Amino acid sequence: MSQSAKKISSVWHRLIGSAAAFSLEARIFHSISVGLILLTLIYVPYNLFEGLYIASVSALAISGFFFLQYYNSRFRGQAHSSAIFALAGIVLFSVNYFSNSGINGSTDLIWPAYLLLVLAISPYRQHFVWVTVYIIAFLLVHLAEYYYPFLVKHPFEPGKGEFIDRITAFPMPVIGTAIIIIFLRRSYDRERVASMEKADLLEQSNAEKNKLLSIISHDMRAPFTHIQGYLQLLSQVEINSMERLELEKELLSATDQTIEMLSNLLYWSRSQMEGVAANLVETNLLTVVNNTLEIEKALAARKEIHLSYHIDEHITVVADANMLQLVTRNIVNNAIKFTPQGGSIDIRTDVAGGECRIIVADNGKGIETDRQAILFSMESGSTFGTNNEKGVGLGLPLCKEFMERQGGYIDFESTPGKGSTFYIFIPLAAKLTPLSKSL
Repeated sequence: MSQSAKKISSVWHRLIGSAAAFSLEARIFHSISVGLILLTLIYVPYNLFEGLYIASVSALAISGFFFLQYYNSRFRGQAHSSAIFALAGIVLFSVNYFSNSGINGSTDLIWPAYLLLVLAISPYRQHFVWVTVYIIAFLLVHLAEYYYPFLVKHPFEPGKGEFIDRITAFPMPVIGTAIIIIFLRRSYDRERVASMEKADLLEQSNAEKNKLLSIISHDMRAPFTHIQGYLQLLSQVEINSMERLELEKELLSATDQTIEMLSNLLYWSRSQMEGVAANLVETNLLTVVNNTLEIEKALAARKEIHLSYHIDEHITVVADANMLQLVTRNIVNNAIKFTPQGGSIDIRTDVAGGECRIIVADNGKGIETDRQAILFSMESGSTFGTNNEKGVGLGLPLCKEFMERQGGYIDFESTPGKGSTFYIFIPLAAKLTPLSKSL
């Protein structure tokens, strides 16, 4: 579309109003009103020039009526009156019929188009009434001409005058009908596309729910079975202290994994059903994540992983504390999960371009190349960690959703066999200067 066409389209949409602010009937009315007002700028002076004074006054009256109704509807928020609009048409066209050659004139061309406009801007319950009223009015004026032909004035010369009358009158009903049909077709096309998109989303949602239920039924049973087995073994079998200690470690590990899975599942379910809103406030980053990182440091130590973090104590961000804690916990948990014993995880921050970047780097097993493109989607599923840790595959999709709700995002780099680096981007508070930067 050319620049001039875009400008015309923009002006037209401002004149008729947006779909969010006005109903389809109102926007059709605005379009017809603007179109007819523009037409009368041509018809009124032309009819005066041709000596068709009644036609000029009639066109001017229609234009003025349309303008008043349009102005009240578009700019004052007053709904147009379809009843006044319909009755005014009957009066004006009846007068024009008798002053403009009756059945030999051009008024009969406009009646059906005007009725179509009335039907387009009036409630459905009025349609039968207006169709009936217009048919009766049409019959009455024609019967009046038939029985009292002297009531009809003939301002046109036979031939040329009648030809000019028909040619100049024809665009009005054509343009009105075209606008209505275009609006109705576009409205239908938009609704059809919206319905198809809703159907696709529903199908996708159902597929995700089925997949989620399948994952839950499979993955949630395993850790609970392990926990049950450990407890039965501890209570029923005589075992020495070293074996007991090992079993307790396994039991604790299974319990931690199950709690993490349940936590992600509950957060995800809540976000899907309630549409969790982010409570964004200015907050100190270290205050928000310090306790979470200390807990993760202890979990890493159990796996003999060295976890260090360096968070600039001066960084202030705009975030939802609970969401940011969940995201940080999930990202660091994944780093622990996929880093082998003796590995290391480094967490640090830097600041640039109005954003704080939390960097979580590990030297674990990395992410397979074919999984990287779908890592933040439900399609990625769950994978086993270096100690066979298992999840439900909800952590990263949940993290992505929660960061977007806070105005941030997540990115990553990974080399299979060498490790991964995840970046959590979060908006800085306005008062922070870009000099605050950690090593």
